Amino acid sequence: MYLRSTQRRNRDGSTVRYVQLAHNHRVEGVTQAEVLLNLGRADRLDPDGLRRLVGSINRYLGEADAEVDAGEAAGDGLTVLESRPMGTAWLLDGLWRQLGVDIALAKVLGGRRFSVDVERVLFAMVANRAIDPMSKLATAEWATCDVAVPGLDAMDEDQAYRAMDLLVAADAQAEVQEAVFFAVADLLNLEVDLLFFDTTSTYFERDTEEHGDDAFRRYGHSKDHRPDLPQIVIGLAVTREGIPVRVWCWPGNTNDQTVLPEVKDGLRGWRLGRVVTVVDRGFSSDANLDYLRRAGGHWIAGERMRDGSADALEALARPGRYQAVRDNLRVKEVVLASTPDRRWIVCHNPVEAERDKAQRDAAVLRLEAELATIATARARDAAKAKNAKRRPSDDAHRKAECALRDHKTLGRYLRQTATGRLQIDRAAVKTEERLDGKYLLSTSDPDLSAGDVALGYKNLLEAERGFRDLKSTLELRPVFHRLEPRIRAHVLLCWLALLLTRVAERRCDTTWRRIATELGRVHAVTLQGSAGTVVQTTPLSTAAEGILRACQVDPPPRITSINPA
Repeated sequence: MYLRSTQRRNRDGSTVRYVQLAHNHRVEGVTQAEVLLNLGRADRLDPDGLRRLVGSINRYLGEADAEVDAGEAAGDGLTVLESRPMGTAWLLDGLWRQLGVDIALAKVLGGRRFSVDVERVLFAMVANRAIDPMSKLATAEWATCDVAVPGLDAMDEDQAYRAMDLLVAADAQAEVQEAVFFAVADLLNLEVDLLFFDTTSTYFERDTEEHGDDAFRRYGHSKDHRPDLPQIVIGLAVTREGIPVRVWCWPGNTNDQTVLPEVKDGLRGWRLGRVVTVVDRGFSSDANLDYLRRAGGHWIAGERMRDGSADALEALARPGRYQAVRDNLRVKEVVLASTPDRRWIVCHNPVEAERDKAQRDAAVLRLEAELATIATARARDAAKAKNAKRRPSDDAHRKAECALRDHKTLGRYLRQTATGRLQIDRAAVKTEERLDGKYLLSTSDPDLSAGDVALGYKNLLEAERGFRDLKSTLELRPVFHRLEPRIRAHVLLCWLALLLTRVAERRCDTTWRRIATELGRVHAVTLQGSAGTVVQTTPLSTAAEGILRACQVDPPPRITSINPA
């Protein structure tokens, strides 16, 4: 038996289709169709009635149609109420629980009761920084309407601000950061033998700085090249794998040279064991380095090569054979009698040396052309003034020479003669040639090889990469807060987001952007029928399954919620 359709053309030219239940049988060797039942016109047919008939037949045969049964169980059909992305938030929540952030927060928050789950609200704000950064007001709407956050149906901005206040109060002595980091260290078997520290700044879009002894948003040296705006200074310590250890915040006028003692004291109680702290040139004052050696600590520091330091000049001038560490890195160790407790490492990058030479040659050629242009213009103006019997004006040429002399890059290759004219300083050019591709390091550690010292310092780029991701991927700025505790809480939320994304990247061996793109295609779909509502997860792709497996996070269940009518 089967369904068939026939059609008939009316006098007005319209066509009418009819549906029939038919059966084929053979008559004298010829197959003929026998109509068993006329179901009527196709445009007046009841499709739901046919579906019920199909379901009844399947049940009679013991081959129940699951799709038809589901439709009957929910009524005459299902309606899609909403579809929210959930895959990325599900991964972050799994890592959040693996790292024990929820337990650490519960411990420091104590047994206080709140009208909303503070831990879930904090997680929603951290997930927002990693997925789609926005203001806290917009985050509340995002978590309520636009994404499926495990364990959180809705939140508002007041709850977000309250949770931030509780977070910064609980982390007053870095208890939250300490508990979270050691959970990460145990989970990932991290070796905290090298600790990389660096600072950055982030500015605020306001006209003036704050005033008073407790002012936080102050003018200072801007690493974002915005000295016209008030800022704060942020410090970040990371491991050699790029896992963030701790974050600090200081007023915007804080000098880099003054923060290392606080960093050292802040980590002293963390029981990190023997740690070598790696810092850049901006922190390598003698007082800072001596402080880092307290309690058996050691350091690796970048040294300034052009500040006229006698030790640095002697180390760079000392002859010796380089040892190859990598294709683009050679090192030699220098021991100076004046600094018996400090080892000096001269590093040389052949590729960088070629680049430095090309840039310097281009700068010298530009200077020669600029000076020749100034000299030609001065001679032409002098000739015109002589013909006009007037005194020549040299103001324009002096301004051009001053601009060259004050240029950050070109000025180092110029010297001023006794007559006030500028000339190319060939001695300075020769001095710069001896520094091509080189950088100078020093360390107090007696055990590390020169190659390990150089490679350890190069890993300081992980701290810089952390700042780059904070400002780009996680959008640390703009900061929509004016109170110091809220600003500190905002930075701490960004630090937690950086921690989760770094763990995911390390386990999956791919970028966070790729991870978020793949998992962002997994949605939680809410369906409604007469029997109630059900929240169902869309199927995972092969790539999404691989990411969750690599991160050791269980995939979301097929049905995440059922609410009978």
